[in-house]
Amino acid sequence: MLEVRPLADDESELVGGTLPLSRLRKPSGEYLIAWEGSDPVGHAHIEWGFDPPELQDVFVLASQRRRGIATALTSAAEERVRMRGGAVLALTVGAGNAAAQALYRKLGYARTAEPPRRVQGTVQLRTGPIAVDDVLLPLEKRL
Repeated sequence: MLEVRPLADDESELVGGTLPLSRLRKPSGEYLIAWEGSDPVGHAHIEWGFDPPELQDVFVLASQRRRGIATALTSAAEERVRMRGGAVLALTVGAGNAAAQALYRKLGYARTAEPPRRVQGTVQLRTGPIAVDDVLLPLEKRL
């Protein structure tokens, strides 16, 4: 049975051995972890430092995809935002990521008036540098 809950401090090493917790220890954010029994199978990060809060870094193990895990993580993030008094959750999705765009549309997310944003260069994450060249589409949902 799938369970989604915030990452506990004492779970970081276990989860980090399976999932790429690229934004771990960001003081303005928190990870939600999807568990299948005692195994972490996906994560999502909520960045609270933005207004509205932003859903970031949604990741599901390749072997676990197409099982509703990303949907469960997104729903749990929406609930966390509502619990903190928020009325909107924002996110960005790659212009070429048709599967993610379809998922977020199905979940009620819509494009904002903000134009697409091109991101290029090297981004330094906790897990190391990654080269980025993408166009990001801003989406949001009223909760």
